[in-house]
Amino acid sequence: MKSLDSFYQDITEGSSVEPSSLLPNDIKKEIGHFNVFDIKELLDRLQGKSIMPYDRRAYYKISLIKGKNRAEYADKIIEIEQHALLFATPKIPYNYLPQDTNQSGQFCVFTSEFLSKNKSGIDLDELPIFATDGYPVFQLSDEEVIEVELIFNKIQKEINSDYVYKYDLIRNYVAELIHFGQKLQPLTALYSKHNSAARVSSLFAELLERQFPIESPHQRLMLRTAKDFAERLSVHVNHLNKVLKENTGKTTTELISSRLTSEAKILLKQTDWNISEIAYSLGFEELAHFSNFFKKQTTFTPLAFRS
Repeated sequence: MKSLDSFYQDITEGSSVEPSSLLPNDIKKEIGHFNVFDIKELLDRLQGKSIMPYDRRAYYKISLIKGKNRAEYADKIIEIEQHALLFATPKIPYNYLPQDTNQSGQFCVFTSEFLSKNKSGIDLDELPIFATDGYPVFQLSDEEVIEVELIFNKIQKEINSDYVYKYDLIRNYVAELIHFGQKLQPLTALYSKHNSAARVSSLFAELLERQFPIESPHQRLMLRTAKDFAERLSVHVNHLNKVLKENTGKTTTELISSRLTSEAKILLKQTDWNISEIAYSLGFEELAHFSNFFKKQTTFTPLAFRS
């Protein structure tokens, strides 16, 4: 999961700007985290590096996007033709890809602590706009863009002010953005069953392969089961199994096991790590579990295969 620290590192990479310099001066730990950015200024600083990695993020984000873009999720792709309001939640991994160079707008990032129920009266987990099965991208008319811009401009003005209660006021503006979005009709997700299945398969393969190679006995696989991958992709485990079986002829577990076995063989032959270290790095809690798994896959014990 991409942390806020990683986010600030990403948006200052390759520039002389220190990540800490972008933090609001008076933000305190008990407030939670909140910040607001201008997209054009950010892209200028990144010198065109505008592609976001497909990942889950440890924060919420509301974006006013002005420009042609494509929002990508595990099982849906949404084309943004001109203006859109995008709501991102830590529950769903996503990215969006600019489709032209004419990009502008604003976005804010915040943690659940910032907009907690006792501070704002809002329960983020109960909001339809942040539901895992919804479409979190909303098309805006020119008039609606002006309305949303006014809210973001008030946030920008307030975060730079000396008003003692400014974060209470900003919470109200964020709530206004949320309610504005919930009143809009969502864009239609442009995907067919075939394209959706192909995309889920592709992202599964990417997430699986991203964990390799294992380069240290202290490195450990985090995604080991079909359930782990389904949760990361925000799809039901049965759907993931069905898609992979149709596209590859193998179940999720079979694909994971095959890749684990390949890596285990490499580690047994090419490193001097003891077998317990290899078992740990591959995500096995017990040496016996790894030995049984490896023998089932290869007919050899790990020790016999190494010798």
